[in-house]
Amino acid sequence: MTQSNTTDLHPLQHNVPPLQKIKTVCVYCGSGHGTDPAYKAAAVQLGSDIAQAGLGLVYGGGGLGLMGEVAQATMKNGGSVTGIIPQFLTEHERMLKDADEVIVTKDMHERKMLMFERSDAFVALPGGIGTLEELVEQLTWSQLGQHGKPIVVVNIEGFWNPFLSLISHMREQAFIRENLDVGYLVINEAAAVIPAILEFQQQAARDTSPTDVADSVITEKF
Repeated sequence: MTQSNTTDLHPLQHNVPPLQKIKTVCVYCGSGHGTDPAYKAAAVQLGSDIAQAGLGLVYGGGGLGLMGEVAQATMKNGGSVTGIIPQFLTEHERMLKDADEVIVTKDMHERKMLMFERSDAFVALPGGIGTLEELVEQLTWSQLGQHGKPIVVVNIEGFWNPFLSLISHMREQAFIRENLDVGYLVINEAAAVIPAILEFQQQAARDTSPTDVADSVITEKF
């Protein structure tokens, strides 16, 4: 099942960089497995689907939990994996050394910038505070018109329901106004994620003419 919260571009977004061809998918997720086996199954499914679609995975570089599951599944199915991890987490999160590319950054800020620049779409599986923070950052940048890349919230077994309720509450209280809405896709099954991203790309291609805009131009604003 696919739900969406997409709206017409608000005034701040009229110069939003056009979506380029999707080649890589950034996955945000927990360094633990959580309590529901469905979370691990979703990570494995997503990694497999990324590889089978001929896309590359960009992720946080760890080998534990859902992070490790999505990366291993991508590699097992012949997909390329780029792990980006800050130096201080290389041991704590058991950096996945056999990824196709491993980038060790000096801090979290550099990590997040590189993950943005290397990615054409963003997907949030279940996770903790770090996953939430990364998701919210991309939603904020999108809301302010700094990128037009698809953002997918994978609501496995209703994991993200409290967060989605908070967004609705913010909207009801006019802190997310009609002309400054937040665009994202809510998908309840991992198998539907990649098809939804590719459909988003096709729709964007129909709506806009292709123009190349370097992500570094965007990140310089921050």
